[in-house]
Amino acid sequence: MSSRGEFHAARVYATIRGISGPLLFVENVQNVSYGELVTITTPTGEKRRGQVLEASLDKAVIQVFEGTRGLDITSTTVQFTGETIKLPVSQDMLGRIFDGSGQPIDGGPPLIPEDEFDIHGAPINPYSRAYPSEFIQTGLSVIDGMNTLVRGQKLPLFSGSGLPHNQIAAQIIRQAKVPGKEEDFAIVFAAIGITADEARFFRTEFEKHGALDHVIMFINLADDPAIERLLTPRLALTAAEYLAFSLDYHVLVVLTDMTNYAEALREISAAREEVPGRRGYPGYLYTDLATIYERAGRIHGKKGSITQMPILTMPHDDITHPIPDLTGYITEGQLIVDRALHRKGIYPPIDPLPSLSRLMNEGIGAGKTREDHRQIADQLYYAYAEGKSLRDLVAVVGEEALTARDRLYLQFADRYEREFINQGPYEDRDIEKTLDLGWSLVSMLPEAELKRVDPQFIKKYHPKYRGQKPAE
Repeated sequence: MSSRGEFHAARVYATIRGISGPLLFVENVQNVSYGELVTITTPTGEKRRGQVLEASLDKAVIQVFEGTRGLDITSTTVQFTGETIKLPVSQDMLGRIFDGSGQPIDGGPPLIPEDEFDIHGAPINPYSRAYPSEFIQTGLSVIDGMNTLVRGQKLPLFSGSGLPHNQIAAQIIRQAKVPGKEEDFAIVFAAIGITADEARFFRTEFEKHGALDHVIMFINLADDPAIERLLTPRLALTAAEYLAFSLDYHVLVVLTDMTNYAEALREISAAREEVPGRRGYPGYLYTDLATIYERAGRIHGKKGSITQMPILTMPHDDITHPIPDLTGYITEGQLIVDRALHRKGIYPPIDPLPSLSRLMNEGIGAGKTREDHRQIADQLYYAYAEGKSLRDLVAVVGEEALTARDRLYLQFADRYEREFINQGPYEDRDIEKTLDLGWSLVSMLPEAELKRVDPQFIKKYHPKYRGQKPAE
């Protein structure tokens, strides 16, 4: 331990002046740093862990991970360690399950660490960042075909209460791969504030289908201390950075549910009596979310990469709520889970029209997916949008007022939802199958309507010219 750490180890403070929620307010302290690890001794002799949340000249605010129940300001003591929170890391973490503070909870042997990393990560020089440009296949047509995930990207999933975002997350984790490089691919999954039933669902899914071997899980349950929610995504990203930049893995990080993370941040902010921002969230919510999302990417000279897929439930399905609103500013697009599609029995109910992958063009095309990918996606997007707008018209004037062309697009929209978006929860479609399915659907339209596709691609990929039966 450093001399500074030894200095603190010899100094135990009993100068607690206040307790508020999960926070302790300590006075008359010296040489205390932000993020420093703290040991709290309760009146009964129990040891708890904490972290310095704010440090001034002679005062410190400490967040207690196990909560402040049973503490008092006269008999509780605080010891500063001089160390920051570090995660012991090892390649043996793959296939293991940890709690929200980084302790193994799967009944396996203790982890023998190869190194220890600060959970807040090291800032990446923007000049060192490599531009995301490689395709990740999720096996879901509505993502791979319409809003492609690219290696090094951060692409959030915006959902609502009661929608199957957990099932979608589980399917992506089971199926995601870098085509041709499956052996270098790993997934870090962080569950933030989920129920015990949800945790059991994820664990069972991954064990049953053999996915757990290349997954590291961090589980923070709803009845765990709220303060752990602030640690869980940082622990997960620290493990991901070790795999990516020390062991050259391509890592997909799935974080669910970031709304629970933001709620915990609001709770801590209220306990600190900070001036609230929009809807009671702290004014630094944007900055705090950025410290998580910006830990995705690729670095020049490193083989590995970190791709993020944060999942958040929008309160009242409100996309203008501060959490999805700020997330959209920081990340490179969004996938929208749609309640109307879910009511129709469509799975996964992801609506491609309001969804967006800003880096899609960098990860598709010849040599990555297929040369016709961009154009067939544009044609599908246009035809589906046309069909959906005609549904609104039918509600006003009735289907009898439609032209033959209008009815065709109306029929296309129905088939697109049933056949392209809709697929089984265990159905893994490769990109070739997804694109061929798109061509099969547009073949129900006259060739004169395929204005977003180059004629050479029509001659090469249209079912009619490949000796296949066009859609009826």
